[in-house]
Amino acid sequence: MHVPVIDGHNDTLLNLYLPERGGGRSFFSESDIGHIDLPRALSGGLAAGFFSLFAPQQALNIHGGRDIAFSGRNFRTAAPIDFRYAQDMTNALMASLFRIVSTSSGQVKIVHDTAELTGCITSGVLGVIMHLEGAEAIDPRLDALEVLYRAGLRSLGITWSRPNIFGSGVPFLFPHSPDTGEGLTAYGRDLVRACNALHILIDCAHLNERGFWDVASLTRAPLVATHSAAHALCPSSRNLTDKQLDAIKETGGVVGVTFFVRDLHPEGKTEENTSLVEIVHHIDYIASRIGIDHVAFGSDFDGAVVPKDLGDASGLPRLIEALEDHGFDHESLGKITHGNWMRVLEKTWQENQ
Repeated sequence: MHVPVIDGHNDTLLNLYLPERGGGRSFFSESDIGHIDLPRALSGGLAAGFFSLFAPQQALNIHGGRDIAFSGRNFRTAAPIDFRYAQDMTNALMASLFRIVSTSSGQVKIVHDTAELTGCITSGVLGVIMHLEGAEAIDPRLDALEVLYRAGLRSLGITWSRPNIFGSGVPFLFPHSPDTGEGLTAYGRDLVRACNALHILIDCAHLNERGFWDVASLTRAPLVATHSAAHALCPSSRNLTDKQLDAIKETGGVVGVTFFVRDLHPEGKTEENTSLVEIVHHIDYIASRIGIDHVAFGSDFDGAVVPKDLGDASGLPRLIEALEDHGFDHESLGKITHGNWMRVLEKTWQENQ
């Protein structure tokens, strides 16, 4: 069954930018490195995705520093990163995206509203929703937010899994509650209001629980987690509790279910041999809990270990087939794969049309 897919999260731009991650591969050539390139996207029916601008811990670049360290199934809390470094990395990734678009012969497009997104789906052009993962590149006055918006930014995660001036990201802990620290700062509250004013989607995927509830109390837009899963099935700190899921439903929001095996596996194991059926289980749980209108895909392609039997973006039809085998009908599959993202984006971006 051919069904177009809108995916809630990928780290492909960083994977392409850093040779130690992507091996110097080209976005336009099919590769066996990473998860997304244009040939594999087209093969798998990936019509559009949230392409993140993410500044990693500074050990992964020329600025030096130390990377996050494993301790069993946990990461220690990642340290804050430097504002100037975050801006430099964000600008570099945006520039690389602009170059991809300009050399794509019309095959790749940055989308600014749902009309453009619909056009991509119907024409076979790959739609790029520009997403900032962690707001470290934004200053307290929020001047950079205005600039990024005019450059095409339409989605923003206040934190990654580390603290910044706006709030505290949830560390990678298992088993653990997402309640790991303080909520939004005064700057964070201002950022939520500014995103509402600009109609930028606010992503709670890496935000700790208190920060999530602060966003819920402030935002006028649907609550969204672009790449998370159900805490009831996998008690990772990165996953959403039933209470959080219920709040997302109440606002008409959506959960993009991650494909990251560590946040799917009941024991929190990072194993490629984890079945893609675990993705189905989380989608089914969330759909049963809060309704089919509130669950979608949020792969974390090129930023996480995904099930080996899914592989990469070209394997999306296998996941859709597994959902169909599980009992999801054609209408439900349309909502999970693209319809729910379209609805939430239209509501969030409504004044950008």
